[in-house]
Amino acid sequence: MTNLLLQYATVFVLSVFVGIEIISKVPSILHTPLMSGSNAIHGVILVGSMLILGAANTHAEEVLGFLAVILATLNVVGGFVVTDRMLEMFKPRTPRAKPGARSEASERTKGGEA
Repeated sequence: MTNLLLQYATVFVLSVFVGIEIISKVPSILHTPLMSGSNAIHGVILVGSMLILGAANTHAEEVLGFLAVILATLNVVGGFVVTDRMLEMFKPRTPRAKPGARSEASERTKGGEA
């Protein structure tokens, strides 16, 4: 049992290092498309965690399954929020009014309309 746990821990640590190396090499222009793709993967993880939670037999499995569902949900929602904020940066800004120009709202209030 200890040998199997050590193997799992080794694979986990190595995958963390590989993931850091891969992500650090991604240019910022590709961040938004990759974030959208990872959101799709996290959606699959969320469905998988719900299936595992549904098949839980012991109390420990239920707690871990519930924790997996919560964390996967937070990951999906957070990914969409970040992607939305990134896409907002690329939208054109609305032009500001010139300092000497009066807006329609100020014309209506001066004309007696409220």
